[in-house]
Amino acid sequence: MSFDHPHNRDIAGCRFVLATDLDGTFLGGSEEDRAKLYQWIEDNRETIGLIFVTGRDPKFIGELCDGGVPWPEYVVGDVGTTIARVDNGKIHPIEPLEVEIAETWGNAGETVRSALEGHPGLTLQPTDFRYRVSYDLDAESFDDSAHDIVRDMGHDTLVSDNRYFDVLPRGISKGPSLRRLVTHLGIEERRVLAAGDTLNDLSMLECGLQAVAVGGSEQALLDRISRLPHVHSAEAIGAAGILEAVEAFNLHPLPKGA
Repeated sequence: MSFDHPHNRDIAGCRFVLATDLDGTFLGGSEEDRAKLYQWIEDNRETIGLIFVTGRDPKFIGELCDGGVPWPEYVVGDVGTTIARVDNGKIHPIEPLEVEIAETWGNAGETVRSALEGHPGLTLQPTDFRYRVSYDLDAESFDDSAHDIVRDMGHDTLVSDNRYFDVLPRGISKGPSLRRLVTHLGIEERRVLAAGDTLNDLSMLECGLQAVAVGGSEQALLDRISRLPHVHSAEAIGAAGILEAVEAFNLHPLPKGA
């Protein structure tokens, strides 16, 4: 399956805009369910806009979409520290939306890496992100004093799926960056559905947009969103859970058989 590059299209007028996490969400569920969701989006490009809201970096997203996943029109990547548009297969940061992120982070990467070098349970990920530092986390050997070290430096920490440890600029995460992009594009909030499955999606599920925690979500996430009336807890896994929420919120006609 392959999909065309979207051309720099205004999605503000779309009937429905899906803002979705990738791993476990847009990429989750059965092959059949993923194919149904992806083809439905592609068949309705005039009425459906697509934003990826992910911990993944632009290079990964480009390779993913070249490999057979629908291209988004916009990307909130790197756990909210990248806000970008997609034009003909190229991902371009939207500089005015990243000013606050860049100023908040400064040149903190090397300082953070030095402070956490050799810290129990943390293994530095090799990717040199612009405004974050990320680690693989070994829950059994992890010393949670890392949180205090990072907070004392003026940054935020984020643990997701009990496997990843991110150091982020203070106050920056998926939710605030998604809201900034939605406002910038002039998209009516009632047309947006935010979808996720782990704790690093919490801020976008809490941010007030209609949202779904897809089936198979991390229990810690489900515990945090259980009392939020604007969040649908789906039974269906991954891609099918997104379609379940589209129907629950009556956001767009579904594909046949969904």
